[in-house]
Amino acid sequence: MKYIITLILGFFIGAGLFAVGLIYNPFMSDRNLSPLSVTDAEVITLNFSSVPNETIAYTNNGNALQQSRLEAALRLWKAPIRSASPPHPAKVLQLWEAPIRSTEAMVTVMRDARNQTAGIGIKFSSDSEKSRLLYGETIADSVWYIYLPEQGSFFIEQTENYWPFIRAVAFPAWRSSANNWRGNWLGDMTSGPGALGTAAVSGGSGRVQDLEMNGVESMSVRAYSADRGLVGAEGRLIIELPEARDESASYSTTP
Repeated sequence: MKYIITLILGFFIGAGLFAVGLIYNPFMSDRNLSPLSVTDAEVITLNFSSVPNETIAYTNNGNALQQSRLEAALRLWKAPIRSASPPHPAKVLQLWEAPIRSTEAMVTVMRDARNQTAGIGIKFSSDSEKSRLLYGETIADSVWYIYLPEQGSFFIEQTENYWPFIRAVAFPAWRSSANNWRGNWLGDMTSGPGALGTAAVSGGSGRVQDLEMNGVESMSVRAYSADRGLVGAEGRLIIELPEARDESASYSTTP
């Protein structure tokens, strides 16, 4: 019997040491500076709420709130950050079918640099098989469709790395006795497919029709709950415009 107890204790101690080593691995570096933050080109800046219940609509598989603490901890390592959030509004259809069970969908209002309503954005994101925890990569594949009445429409394809967020925010919240985290965290979520870690942006209509651009999505977090997901957070999209283009309305651009 003592050998069984020793084996079980050894297993949990080993798992704990592995998790601590993974979280605090000094060889995993975070990219804190967006490649578009130092560009000389003109950019479009769009802000939006990252809190699901502050969006127009948000949905996932609907099972997050029924998970045990252990199940939530295991999902923490592979899932996007909003997986703990319930669908919003309450009667929105849930994505429980097998092909889309790991997908999240969000419809939100996009605001310009002056916090004025600029348009609407629809985002789909799914867990990726490209995640590699030992390399600090917790990947989600996502796409945006954005419509701005005075600019046109954009289609954004990107991969996102949630590892810096998990290490700095989600894991401390899960470890906390209160199951929450408060502070200030800012980081880029986009990690590709561009060589510099930028998203691929295509213009669909309006002034950006047929233009190929780069973009970066970032997020600022003030509060997070291990049980409910994001509580206080804002997202930001920066889209770099090509030099050869018509002049855009100044309300939504940043020189």
